[in-house]
Amino acid sequence: MGLGFRGNLSAVSVLSLLISMQSAQAGPLNEPHLKIIPRTDAEAARIARVTAPATEFDAPQAYEAKSAGAATVRVRPNSNAFSQPSGNISFEDELTFKVGNGLFKKLWVSSPSSTKASDGLGPLYNARSCQRCHVKDGRGHPPETPDDNAISMFLRVSIPGRPEDGIPEIEGYLATLPEPNYGRQMQDFSMAGHPAEYTLDITYEEFDVPLSGGETAALRRPTYRAANLGYGPLHDEAMLSPRVAPQMIGLGLLEAIPAADILALADADDADGDGISGRANVVWSREFDQPMLGRFGLKAGSPTVREQSAGAFAGDIGISSPLFPDPWGECTPRQEACRAAPHGDGDVRVQEVDAEGLDLVTFYSRNLGVPARRDVDDAQVLRGKEVFYTTGCTSCHQPSFVTHRLADQPEQSFQLIWPYTDMLLHDMGEGLADHRPEARADGYEWRTPPLWGIGLTERVSGHTYFLHDGRARSLLEAVLWHGGEAQEARDAVVAMPPEDRAALIRFLESL
Repeated sequence: MGLGFRGNLSAVSVLSLLISMQSAQAGPLNEPHLKIIPRTDAEAARIARVTAPATEFDAPQAYEAKSAGAATVRVRPNSNAFSQPSGNISFEDELTFKVGNGLFKKLWVSSPSSTKASDGLGPLYNARSCQRCHVKDGRGHPPETPDDNAISMFLRVSIPGRPEDGIPEIEGYLATLPEPNYGRQMQDFSMAGHPAEYTLDITYEEFDVPLSGGETAALRRPTYRAANLGYGPLHDEAMLSPRVAPQMIGLGLLEAIPAADILALADADDADGDGISGRANVVWSREFDQPMLGRFGLKAGSPTVREQSAGAFAGDIGISSPLFPDPWGECTPRQEACRAAPHGDGDVRVQEVDAEGLDLVTFYSRNLGVPARRDVDDAQVLRGKEVFYTTGCTSCHQPSFVTHRLADQPEQSFQLIWPYTDMLLHDMGEGLADHRPEARADGYEWRTPPLWGIGLTERVSGHTYFLHDGRARSLLEAVLWHGGEAQEARDAVVAMPPEDRAALIRFLESL
């Protein structure tokens, strides 16, 4: 793997090549949302050195305790650990962050309302605010009891498209169409007078996985059903995909990773023969009307934090914005009463959240600080890090990057960060497949999730549910669900000495 790049070119020559490609703004290298100051050759060489993979594990690497570089925040001892602004934010911008936080927490109400700045909810929705899904800016969870609602989880839905429904500018695009009655996302809440679309029904089948040393792990296999359908039956070819709200930290830094550096890790045909075939998702940007590298969402289906935020306003809350201007949110043409209902647009507001409001929420989302690592010099953590590397986990969970040098985003500019993701799509096997495409991602592929902050999940969110649908109840369960490209690494975890398995989990808990 050399200096962290797949293939035979040196890290410096790969970076130089890709930087020159980026200057030509070719294909998914387009980054029109960022004001980039190009790297020099000297900086490229320096970056290759500081991001080179670890080869010794008797001491921490330089700077790895600061997960987000200068933007790293101190670890809070309570559930506010994910809710701090970037550690390098200015006093003036911290005020902007707090205003954005207010909009993130804001409870929207139905129309018409005397609160003209807050009406427009629904009529169909999954939550009344961003915060209701991303509680304390952490990850959501599936319903835990029959009486628990699915407020931080929903089902995406679509039907197969034809080739002519695709996007010609994106090679390998897998066309899908909205489900005729229910659109692309199913909402389980509604305003008075409107039926909710469905109730999420989950059943689990438990089974044991034998581990080395006489240990056993119990996994649960979920089955999902859209029950109590409010608008007729689902299409015969409807494809359902469960999604739990992910944690919010470090999004601006992930957005600032050079597209060239991400694409340098892609190896769609497994040219290096390591069994890992990371692929980039390429999506159509509503904001810039062109193909861009997908970065956000569980299948990397959105190119920027702003577009992801606008999509969540529309799909989750039913709130229109400049990027998603329909005031009825996700209501389909067949849901005529929903579309005809009063909405929050009109003379006072063109959209229910205007460009300024969307920008404030985007700024807040970009600047949620990543907590510092814990126990980086602990002997068990260091052993777990060695196991993580030697087992092959870093083939997908790329430890570090250096972000773009940016003219107008000092918090994200030129930071050495440790997110433990390559931002690429990987086949995770039949066990985790949702069989639903999204842009170029097929029904077996998921974006490698960032691991930073994962050890603080219980402190922030009050649970330890992981993976795209929260089926894993511990980090070990999450590892054991890995298949496809990660099957060999998963099997190695099953077979390794119990003390190494415990060290691996201890390392993940330190992130």
